[in-house]
Amino acid sequence: MGVGLLFRIGDKIVYPMHGAGIIEAIEEKEILGEKQQYYIMKMPVGNMQIMIPMEKVKNLGIREVVDVQALERVMEILRHGELDTSMSWNRRYRKNMEKMRTGDIYEVADVVRELMRREKEKGLSTGERKMLDNARQILLSELVLVKNINEEQATDLLERVVNS
Repeated sequence: MGVGLLFRIGDKIVYPMHGAGIIEAIEEKEILGEKQQYYIMKMPVGNMQIMIPMEKVKNLGIREVVDVQALERVMEILRHGELDTSMSWNRRYRKNMEKMRTGDIYEVADVVRELMRREKEKGLSTGERKMLDNARQILLSELVLVKNINEEQATDLLERVVNS
């Protein structure tokens, strides 16, 4: 029962709620008595390694990193957009969490922009602060891989664009 290869070693992929990384190996591991094939993904931001079971890849919403044109649209999202002050804290939190779960870079950029601006204007609750940190990490990891820059350069770029 072989699983078809969706990705190859060297592919740059995004794991929703975790961020972007590069597949550096495909290994068979036995966990709890069950042998499975895993993608071993190295994350450029935070220098972590994640094992992703190959047979679950489709269900997890894993995708390839976006291209440079898509990144331009991300920059537009980060630059523009009004702060929605009408929503209650918990409704806003749930809405942002849903956006994050999609793994869609545009949705994640929306969350980052909104929370960075809100933080500047009003400050954030502990929950939203954590969400912002997580969303930023996810966005930064993809920026690093698509633009081929380091984490510090990606952070500078993000700050510049959101605060422009």
